Amino acid sequence: MLEFNLDDMLFNIPPHMHSKDDIVTLLQEHPEVQFVSLVGIDMGGHDTDEKIPVGLFIDDIDKLLIHGVQTDGSSVALPKIADLGNAKVDIIPDLAVNWYVDYNFRNICTATGLPVGTLRIPAFLVHNENFECCSRAVLRNAITYLKSQVMEELKAHPYVFKYIQGADSVADIDKLMVTSATELEFWVKTPDDKGDREQLFTAQVLKEQYWKRTYGEVRTALEETLVILDKYGFGVEMGHKEVGGVKAKMGHSGHYDHVMEQLEIDWKYSDAMQAADNENQVKYVVRDIFTRHGLDVTFMAKPFDGVAGSGEHTHLGLAAKLKDGKMTSLFAPENMKKDFMSPLGFGALMGILKNYEVINPFISSSNDSLNRLKPGYEAPVCIVTSLGKAVDKPSRNRTVLAGLIRDINNPMSTRFELRAPNPKSNTYLVLATSYMAIIDGINAALAAEKTPSELEKSLSKKYGEDDFYLEKDREYRSEEDVFVYYSEEEREKLFGRAPSTVWENLKAFDEHPDRIEAFKAGDVLPQILLDSYEAQTLSQWKTELHDRLIPNTMDFIRTCKKRHNEDDYSDYDVKNWLEIDKIRHDLGKDTITQKSLLTRTKEALDAEDYDQASEYQLEIQHKVGALTDLYYKYKKNLL
Repeated sequence: MLEFNLDDMLFNIPPHMHSKDDIVTLLQEHPEVQFVSLVGIDMGGHDTDEKIPVGLFIDDIDKLLIHGVQTDGSSVALPKIADLGNAKVDIIPDLAVNWYVDYNFRNICTATGLPVGTLRIPAFLVHNENFECCSRAVLRNAITYLKSQVMEELKAHPYVFKYIQGADSVADIDKLMVTSATELEFWVKTPDDKGDREQLFTAQVLKEQYWKRTYGEVRTALEETLVILDKYGFGVEMGHKEVGGVKAKMGHSGHYDHVMEQLEIDWKYSDAMQAADNENQVKYVVRDIFTRHGLDVTFMAKPFDGVAGSGEHTHLGLAAKLKDGKMTSLFAPENMKKDFMSPLGFGALMGILKNYEVINPFISSSNDSLNRLKPGYEAPVCIVTSLGKAVDKPSRNRTVLAGLIRDINNPMSTRFELRAPNPKSNTYLVLATSYMAIIDGINAALAAEKTPSELEKSLSKKYGEDDFYLEKDREYRSEEDVFVYYSEEEREKLFGRAPSTVWENLKAFDEHPDRIEAFKAGDVLPQILLDSYEAQTLSQWKTELHDRLIPNTMDFIRTCKKRHNEDDYSDYDVKNWLEIDKIRHDLGKDTITQKSLLTRTKEALDAEDYDQASEYQLEIQHKVGALTDLYYKYKKNLL
């Protein structure tokens, strides 16, 4: 266990202690906290981190709490907003959320014997003095708009209180609570180790790692992480092994090596903004503690091809605090044994499903994220939900995009689990766009004054049936394993074709302009921010494909060398090698008359022909997959 007395350390400063006097007192009582950092989150999901010495922060605290610090457009991802000719961006502290101390366990304060800490203050990015242009501001505005709209809808359509527990009218409601939570999956490994794809796949199929006991450095790091996260007040619920990984080996030094394991950590829900801030701090703690034990941590969605990726299931809820002090879920029905949800719950879920094509670019915005979303790996590819085969038989269908979570004995647990996000998704924008879609669906359901049974019928509609809100030629509910029960053609017909590249995903903005309007409501996501996000995501895709994925593919092609000995080979070896060599040349070898697939892809990107580049990317993936499998078979047959 850590050699520090954790009770002597400052871990958080809650909102009610954000007065100047309280902050100064706490910092003076904790000299191990030596720096302050204002943390803004740009539209690309990147956070700022600047080290302000505590003494200077205290001297300038009046100015810093109001005006923050300045940066420029080159240090944040805000294309089409902050450029070199108009680059001033202010980072303004958010006084309404918890502030966390980020400790450097490799740097010990000589005066206290404790790790040196940095007080990280979540903040907003402001351009030109008054334009808030960051992910945190989008989420804050979405929450504010959601609350105001729901209250207006409840006033306008009082029939809905017949289906809500504990409240008879708007007059009974004190305030609304937008509740969210995320679950963090990640891989840990010893540096430079590369997993054997066959071993990883076999261990996954045999469930050799899922929820099994941890050992050695992984166990110690996981236990330390859970203890520290609890000190921050996150309310840790559990940490466990996930499905991916292989058994580590004991080295001669007495330490485990060849570590390759997938883990998950869960903690309690909170309000939506705090949930996103909490997740950021959790990731810092996880990485710091595991690396302290010599283990690499990756939050990539698909770090290893052919085995399970890492998801970050995101939970969405809406509750009301009543004037009598009680809480009630607005998604839960009045009678849990009669209906799945209230009209608000059905409307919310329908809003997510109908608008998901334009939510998806905010969830899956990278090549890595789309690599995870492939059939057969418990990752969703279809816009479909599952409610359960009956109200007393909750769904645990892991193949759907958005599942209904409910407990017939605990109405407050009623919520939706969005299964597509991954650990590198921008949670602020995932939550913001999901909640804006939710209010779009709630508005439609309540305006039509639909009952729970009528809304269940709408959600369960068949292909070709008209509906007051959902598309005619789509289905939205399945209680079956969608990867087994339907063919690929059936899935695409019923639930829509899933995008395979970042470019295909971004095209949804142009293909569904009517749905984008749901995000612009209340000026939550104005056009300039949408344009900035699209430009940032497109630039990231182009650059990564052009300057990383293509060179990495070329490096892989060069490793696929002829290995059979001319004195000891079979006709099968020759056959395999000839097929391998053809794919190698198709992918990476230019001739006078024919350019390789990699070269053509780079030229398409340079010419901004993104449709063609996207098609080439899919062809590269197909050929690399075929090359990988062939080369594996080829090597396995050599003596």
